[in-house]
Amino acid sequence: MHDENLKSDAVVEAVKDVKQLGLIASIASLSYVFWVVGGMEMVERLAYYAVRSVSGIYATTAQSEGGLGITPTQLGTIFLAWSVVQSLVPVFTGGLSDRYGYKETIFVSTVLKMGAYVIMAMYPTYEGFFVGAIVLALGTGIFKPGIQGTLVLATDRTNSSMAWGIFYQTVNIGAAIAPMLAGFLRQMDWQFVFIACAIIIAGNFLLLLTYKEIGKEERLARRAAGNQESLVRESLRELKRPVLLLYLIVFSGFWFMFMSLFDVLPIHIAEWVDTSTIVSTFWSEGEQPGGLISKILVLNSEGTAVLPEGLVNINALMIMTSCFVFAWLSSKLKALTSITAGTLLCSAALMIIGGFNFAWFIALAIFIFSTGEMISSPKFSEYLGNMAPSDKKAMYLGFSQFPLFIGWSLESFLGPLMYDHWASKDRISRAFLEDNGWGAEAIEAVPIGEAFYRAVDVSGMSSLELQEAMYQANDIGLVWFVMGFVGVLSAFGMALYANWLKRLQANAV
Repeated sequence: MHDENLKSDAVVEAVKDVKQLGLIASIASLSYVFWVVGGMEMVERLAYYAVRSVSGIYATTAQSEGGLGITPTQLGTIFLAWSVVQSLVPVFTGGLSDRYGYKETIFVSTVLKMGAYVIMAMYPTYEGFFVGAIVLALGTGIFKPGIQGTLVLATDRTNSSMAWGIFYQTVNIGAAIAPMLAGFLRQMDWQFVFIACAIIIAGNFLLLLTYKEIGKEERLARRAAGNQESLVRESLRELKRPVLLLYLIVFSGFWFMFMSLFDVLPIHIAEWVDTSTIVSTFWSEGEQPGGLISKILVLNSEGTAVLPEGLVNINALMIMTSCFVFAWLSSKLKALTSITAGTLLCSAALMIIGGFNFAWFIALAIFIFSTGEMISSPKFSEYLGNMAPSDKKAMYLGFSQFPLFIGWSLESFLGPLMYDHWASKDRISRAFLEDNGWGAEAIEAVPIGEAFYRAVDVSGMSSLELQEAMYQANDIGLVWFVMGFVGVLSAFGMALYANWLKRLQANAV
């Protein structure tokens, strides 16, 4: 028991804030290995988000238009399984990277992820996409601890804020390009998206040839000693530490609201936001935006509106271009203060989405959300990496998926479910048809995703006029107010945690 108390005191001491190097000095101090793992994560995120950014749209688009033709609630069952596997696997297997090698686990994950994209391409059905999502989640869950564990070992306490910020920025290059690629390919054929992702992720095999694992000699020595305890038992023992466990639980609320930006917002934009107003702000009627601009903004094939993944992509574009600045700014703040402030900004952004369906307000909300994300999410991982013992970096970075497991699992089911109940255009359109004399049998015969088109025919209004009328008559924004409120609770919890930890540190002196 005395030994356990000493370890807990060591954890409390380890998370004390340390003065960081300046902007230029921090960047100059980053090693070759840091940039290699940043490149691998960038490639992985390019493939991952090319699918993730459009998966909700793909699933809920009518089969006659190339989609799966399922309801948001059915989509929620896929997202729930996806989130549980992707976030829970590394909680208990992150230690595998510490024991058996970062390079080996990265290789295995790349093979699995290639297979997942091939499954999605070959089987364009609910069942096929479900299985593909599970395999992709498994591969992603195995991938992250090895990458992030390497990052922690390649940095120190004086440059960790900048390292995590630049890493976050580098990987978002892939996340920013992904929706542009997906938006272009899906307008030709949805299957092209999945095939392209399988090819892209194979690029990590080349980067693995240049990767040198840090701490390999120590790992081999521990294996040769042969006295390591059960990995599950060791992981559970570490998770029971109050300083660690409370930190992970409190941050779960952040992930609950965060994932709605990717799970639900693209559907919300596609159904309720007229993004042609963004195009008309810069180009007069009849004027065609240039080819490069069309790709960057992810415009539709007519060049008249921004596709949902293009609007959401403001998030990745901001992080790609400016995260190092916010990393430098957040290094001036205490870690938990930075996390709390960023969470509150993200919450405010979701409230804006709930209150307005004007495209420019949605763009502003995503801008605010991205700012909050940049000063909170990288800081969370940095803080956790600093908390970890030197021989358990990948294990602790695997634990970073525990709050993602709680938050994303709840959101992946509840988010689409709440959206389906309060905001689904297809469901609201079916109610409209019923109010206008359609019988239950006739409504049932309308394929999922096509009810709004029938409602337009019945109403005599244009599609935009009917869309706005439906928006005003229903509580479309309620789901976003719920998400934002959860974020506020998470920020409040983090402030309480910071105050509790401050008292522990004072008693440890």
